[in-house]
This record gives sequence, C-alpha cells and structure tokens, in this order.
Amino acid sequence: MKKTLGVCAVLAALPLAAWADGLQSLEQFMRNAKAGQAQFTQTVTAPAKEGQPVRSKTSSGDFSFQRPGQFKFVYTKPFEQTIVADGKTVWLYDVDLNQVTQRNQAQALGSTPAAILASANDLASLKKDFTLKAAADADGLQWVEATPKSADGQLKNVRVGFQGESLAAMDILDGFGQRSVIRFQNLKVLPALPAANFKFEVPMGADVMTQ
Repeated sequence: MKKTLGVCAVLAALPLAAWADGLQSLEQFMRNAKAGQAQFTQTVTAPAKEGQPVRSKTSSGDFSFQRPGQFKFVYTKPFEQTIVADGKTVWLYDVDLNQVTQRNQAQALGSTPAAILASANDLASLKKDFTLKAAADADGLQWVEATPKSADGQLKNVRVGFQGESLAAMDILDGFGQRSVIRFQNLKVLPALPAANFKFEVPMGADVMTQ
C-alpha cells in the first residue's frame, strides 16, 4: 500500500545569512517567500516492530507553492501521484489506481505541515495552531520545532530546517510513530505563479471520492 504524507508545502531560496536560530529563519521565510518551486526527496519510515527490520520508502518529485494556501506536490518516483491544494479543496490523484480523493481544504490543513509552509502568512497566524520553539542545530541546518496545539493524534510534531534563509528540510512525526523526512533541492523563489498551476481537473474515467 502506498502512503504519502501530503503535506503539503512552500520554500525559500534567498541569499544565505547568519541567523540566531531557526525561529528567526522561519519568520524571515514566511515574510519573504510568497511563491516558488523546488524538487524534493521524501523518505517515510514506519515505526520499528519487534523482530522486524525498520522499513523505509523513498519517493521524489516536484513541488510548487503560492501563498495563501496553494501548493502542489507531483510525485514521479517510484509511483506517480499528485497532491494539489487550490485554496478551497485538497485533491489527491493516484495515477495507478486512476482514483481522485477530494477534501475540504480548511478542514484538512489546520494543524498540518502544509499550514507551516503554505497557509499561514506570519508567525502570529501560525502560533494559533502550533507551539513554536528553536531547536538545536543539526546536519548543518538551523531547526525550529512546531508542536500542534490540537491533540487529535494525527501529528505529533514537525521540525523545519533552514540553511540561512533558505528552506532545506522538514522532519515530520505523526501520532502513529511514522516519520517523514523531506529534503528540498534547487529552491527558487518567484514573485508569483500562474493560477493554472494549482488548478486540478479530474482525469477522464477517474473514480472520485469525497472525505
């Protein structure tokens, strides 16, 4: 069974600078990064089970975003899958199954990683749903930890890593012990992206499910 964590998404590719901690990098990122594109690699690791080796799955693709509330993940390897948030609806399209799942965006993205990357415009807005604190530097990055205030069990915490002002990674731990690490490459900030980039059209013959 294929599992991806839609997370959903945003990035910054600004000149490197020395920041006191990841929290200041996050603040600058949210202030300056209004739209952009990148490639990504995502590794999902299931919680260890007694007597069994740790299981990990790696996928990759392209990512784009535009504030407020629009983003797109296009998974190309090893399976084709697309996740699009158009501002009102989150669409997930599984190419192999030819199946589309749609969810109300306001309900789907509240206390999720996507809120950090694409939905909130500033730290004040983000703090309505998350407790934020600077975390220790690691892997050459400055990190900030975001813990959701809603105890719904779906998300435990998110760590966001920056290199200077540039978004470099996300480390997501859900309530079931599954960890998803996303590394962003070739980050490019743009003034805006065409509206059509976030418009999803249901493929002909696809089954549509509403959640």
